[in-house]
Amino acid sequence: MSTVSAAAPSTPPPAVAPLDLHPAPGAASRTRMLAAQTGIELRLTLRRGESVLLTLIIPVGLLLFFGSVHVLPASAGRDIDFLVPGVLALAVMSTAFTGQAIATGFERSYGVLKRLGASPLPRSVLLGGKTLAVLGVEVIQVAALVAVGYALGWHPHGSPATVVLVLMLATVAFSGLGLLMAGTLRAEATLAAANGVYLLLLLIGGVVFPRDQLPGWLGTLGRALPTGATSDALRSVLQNGTAWPGLDLAILVAWAVGGLALAARLFRWE
Repeated sequence: MSTVSAAAPSTPPPAVAPLDLHPAPGAASRTRMLAAQTGIELRLTLRRGESVLLTLIIPVGLLLFFGSVHVLPASAGRDIDFLVPGVLALAVMSTAFTGQAIATGFERSYGVLKRLGASPLPRSVLLGGKTLAVLGVEVIQVAALVAVGYALGWHPHGSPATVVLVLMLATVAFSGLGLLMAGTLRAEATLAAANGVYLLLLLIGGVVFPRDQLPGWLGTLGRALPTGATSDALRSVLQNGTAWPGLDLAILVAWAVGGLALAARLFRWE
């Protein structure tokens, strides 16, 4: 008697979910947009030769020149100890204010910002990306200036954390002013105004000459400006070892808050 074995039933293949190929438009998160915008701004800044000249070569050249000659009064202390904090303030102003104002003004003139305005990119993220890119450039500036300062015999004092705080507040203050100028004036007017203000702040901000050599009212005005507050704060910490330059920090906070608030409110894409 023959036995016929029954075939085992075949197992059906697992069901595969159909692919959803429908488009899903939507903006990326603000964090991703900010990171992408910061990277773009940083690369564009480093590619511009005039920006490198303004932000790196001029401050280093000023430090080398005035560090090699003796033109400061005895009340300023050692020349190099007086000069390095002031030139650090100048470097921040060059990058965060002058360079950024001119570059952003021409981006607006060429229609670049108009196209960005048609994208999901918020105005605050654009301004934040530009400010963070400035901080990236300043890391290179500070490293170069500190190296040159040490080579010229600089002996800093004070807390590095306080110095970093001063530089960050100064960056935000100058960046807000630069973006306010670029977002409200025509490109040609921004170019002229940014260079004029740069020269004015260089002369009365206590960068390479003590403000007590200026007439009384002009020295007082220079103290209230962001360049004067940055120079004085850095000099108080690095030259005199002051732990907390409260008044200068308060001035920088006021400029930072006011400048960025006005820039975010008044900045125009075109």
